[in-house]
Parts: sequence; structure tokens; C-alpha cells
Amino acid sequence: MRAIAAPFAVAAPGGARIRDRLRVTPGEAEVLRLIGDHLGRLQRTDLALRVGVGRVKAGENRRAERKKKLTAGSSSRWAGAMTRASENQYQLSLRCLYDERASLGRAARAIEIRLAVPCGERKGKARGYAYQGERWAKQRRLAMLRTRLARVDARIESGRPGIVVGGRRLARVRHSLADAGLTEAQWRQRWEAARLFLTADGESGAPYGNYTISVDPSEGGVAIVLPEPLRHLANAPRGRYRLTCAVGFPHRREEWLDRVTANRAVRYDVVHDPARDRWYLDASWATETALLPTPEELRALGGRLLGVDLNADHLAAYVLDPQGNPIGAPLTIPLDLTGPASQRDGRLRAAISRLLRTAREHGCAGIAIENLGFGDARAIGRETMGRGRRGKTFRRTVAGIPTAKFRERLRSMAFHAGLVVLAVDPAYTSVWGERYWKTPLQQQNQKNQQTTVTRHHGASVAIARRALGHRVRRRPGVTAHDRRIVTRRATGQAAPTPRACGTASPPRTASTPLPGGKTRPRRSDQLALFPTSKTVREVTGPSPARLATVRPTPANNAKNGSS
Repeated sequence: MRAIAAPFAVAAPGGARIRDRLRVTPGEAEVLRLIGDHLGRLQRTDLALRVGVGRVKAGENRRAERKKKLTAGSSSRWAGAMTRASENQYQLSLRCLYDERASLGRAARAIEIRLAVPCGERKGKARGYAYQGERWAKQRRLAMLRTRLARVDARIESGRPGIVVGGRRLARVRHSLADAGLTEAQWRQRWEAARLFLTADGESGAPYGNYTISVDPSEGGVAIVLPEPLRHLANAPRGRYRLTCAVGFPHRREEWLDRVTANRAVRYDVVHDPARDRWYLDASWATETALLPTPEELRALGGRLLGVDLNADHLAAYVLDPQGNPIGAPLTIPLDLTGPASQRDGRLRAAISRLLRTAREHGCAGIAIENLGFGDARAIGRETMGRGRRGKTFRRTVAGIPTAKFRERLRSMAFHAGLVVLAVDPAYTSVWGERYWKTPLQQQNQKNQQTTVTRHHGASVAIARRALGHRVRRRPGVTAHDRRIVTRRATGQAAPTPRACGTASPPRTASTPLPGGKTRPRRSDQLALFPTSKTVREVTGPSPARLATVRPTPANNAKNGSS
């Protein structure tokens, strides 16, 4: 069994992005296309120059020289935005190459380990392939992986990643339009819309936080500085083009107003959706880094926690008290992610909103989730996730779980709801949840005939207990309710509270850990009162258990004649 990593608090979002629709006229839409096409060509030229420079230090990327060339065909601020976008795209592509190299290396090593074992045999944890045909196919697969790995290494060494402005996936769709259900004209519209460049960086101290694309907070008017070759289209002073429509940014409007009225930097992006033929304006800005409580500080507060287990078609959740006891009934939230991408995102947000409502209703201080990435699983594939029809189904299920999207949406929405997201190690949560928690939870909810407890609900309990610092395993009697004690303590997780001298300890219950590995109470385990000088009781009988319960005091020693 591998070591379990410590839980940690997921970082708060470092920025904000809001969107509002631009209801432009056909003439204004044509002007926006002209601006985006012109700036897009300049930005792609600058990106090619940046790739040609290669992997160098930040001060040696010749940005000042490239910006000077771009300023002649646009403006100084447009040129700064284009060089910044080129640098970000280049660094992102390099990181993707590093990730691809690591992924190919993991897959190749997994096959090499299995090829080192003869067919049908096992050496330690490594198992050979079932028959020679599969082994031969894996040898071919290994050769292909090594070829791809060598190609990626060469790109990294040369510092020239392959970048497709507009998206490699959309570029490949051009060769299979019938399968994608698109005509050539529809594909061309999407391709041109993806290659537009209408991004203006914010500038603190500039009017309303941005000089290139400015939005008046009182009227909502939008004005864009035209590039030098398109200044003849200006309908406002100083080479600007003012749109007739207005924007209001209803979502998080107060935050946006606080920034633009104080002339703080706000970045604007004009985006075109060719499928709906709509134009949008996105506003984004950086936020101050929030200091979130650590898991230890959250445990010290004594708040409840909502454990969530993410699955392909639903979310399983359970509320736990600070001692690690499940409270109430299990929660199952359907998660249907079929259909268009816009609908999938909306359904995911609706599921997360329901989770947040449940957490607030039960007074939870945070939400516990698994630190899932599935990077190794997707890279290695059938070498570790099974073969045949069953393994293929499982791999497809893993590929369909929106881990990254769920994590980003949850941390952002939970932060604004005042909740902390704790990520735990996902090792053995489903296995131990089914083994130790599924049956007791079903017995606890047996009065409600409509409640069905699954292994995923047990996994959610295991996740929350791990975030609280408790053991995942349980002892008999944890989830039951006593007639006198409504809620029992968790199995050995609560810290013992020291009692004052002269008081009796509470009676031990089945859930209280006893020394020596005992799990049931015994009469001799009941501690007696601490003897004092006024109340000294004679201990009759040679019972060692009762003698051990009397703490010697000076008065008691004097009475017995001992020193």
C-alpha cells in the first residue's frame, strides 16, 4: 500500500472574467471583422518571429524589436498586447511539449516493464502479456512511442513548438467536413473567427482602466482605438470607433464598477461566435491573493465538512461532523454531460450550485474532493486500466469524467460562497468506502426505503474523513444512534479532554477506544473518583484493576504508613 499524501486547501482563483453581449449592427460587425483580421495577421507574424527566436531567457526574446515593427501597422498599445499574447502562447506550447514528453515516457516504461516478463508469467508485480500476438503488437506500439518521443525531444531542444493559430483540432476538421456535419463555408466562418485578434490589455491610470478598448460605466458605451491603416473608419475623436450598443455586465457588476471608476486595469476581449452569429465583450482582471485556512486550521474550528465523490454520471456526497460521523441521508446529484458544450457547462454549474446549497444548509465549513487528474491513467491506458471490452469501457468512463473542469468551477464558485475546498489523496477511497461504510450507512438509512447507499457514498465519507485527519476505517457502532447518547464519537479520532481532579470520567461506550485493543466495556474499566485528603475510601479486596484506579496521594501514603 502506497503512502497517503496529506490533504491541502485548493488555492482561490487569481482573477475574474465576466461577459456581456454586444448587439452590434451589420456595419459595426464588419468593422470589428476588419480590425480583428488586420491585427490577427500582425499577431501571427509576430508569433512566427517569436518561435524563430527559440528557447531563450525572458530578456533575450527581442520583444522590444518586434513591438517596434508592429507599432507601425497598429499602435503602441495594440503592439504590446500582441507581443504579450505571442510570448504567452509560446510558453504554453513549451509546457505542452514537456507534458507530452512525460506522458510518452510513462507509457513507454509501462510497456517495457511488461515486455521484460515472458508471456503468461509474472515477476513480482509485473505480469507478462497473455499471448505472443499481443506481445508483438505491444512491441510495435513501443516503437511508435519511441519515435514520437524522439520527435518531441527534438522540438524541445530546438525550442520550436508546433503552434496552430485557430486550433489544431479545427484545422483537422477541414479534411473531414462530412463527418463533422459542416459545409466549407461554415468551417471557414469558424476558422476566421478563431483567428481574430481583438484583445486589449488593461492599464492602471488610464481612463476606466483601459485606453485601447474603453467602456463608460455610466452609459455602457464601447469605444475602440482603430489601427493606423483603418483610421479612416473612425466615427469618434482621436481615431476611435464607437459602437451604438451598450454593455452593463450584470454578473459581478459591482466589482467591475469598483475597478473602472478607480481607473484600475481591466482587460477586454471581443469574441465572435459564428454558430450564433453573436459578438461578446469579455472583461477580466487580476484579484488579490486570498489567504485560505489550512486543513489543520479548519479542523480546529470544528466545522462540518461535505465529502464529494466525482463520477462520470453523478456526484455522490455526504455531510460529516467534526468527529467524522456521517449525518443525515446521502446525496446523489445527476450529472448529464451529453450534448453541446454550452449545455454541458451549464449542467456542471447547476450540480455545483446544488452542492453549495447543501453545504450551506448543513453549516459546512468546506467541501472535500479527490485530487484527481487521471494524467497517468490516460497516458498509460490499457497497460494499467484493463484490457478487453470491460477495460475499454472503464477507460472511456475515466476519459469522460470532467475532472479539470469540475475542479476549476468548484474552487471558483465555492470561494465566492465562502467555502474552502480541500483536496485529498484519491488512493483506496472507493475500495475502503465500500468495504467499511456502505453497509453501515445502508443500515443507518434503512427507515427511508427510497434511499439507496452505493459505494460512491461510502467513498465520499472516506474522502471527508481523510480531509478531517481521521482514519478511513471504522469500528462497529459508529454510525448507530444510542437511546441516551444521540451521536456517538468517532472511533478514536476525537482528542481526549483532560478532566479536573475530583471528577469522574464518563462511562465508556462501544465506540471509545480502550487500551490493549479492547472494543467492549468491562466493569473494571470504570474509573473511580480521585481520592483526596477528606474523601479517602478503603479499597477492599485484592483486585488489581481497582487498585490501579486509585491514584496515590500524600494523605493516602501517610495513612498506609508508606513514605
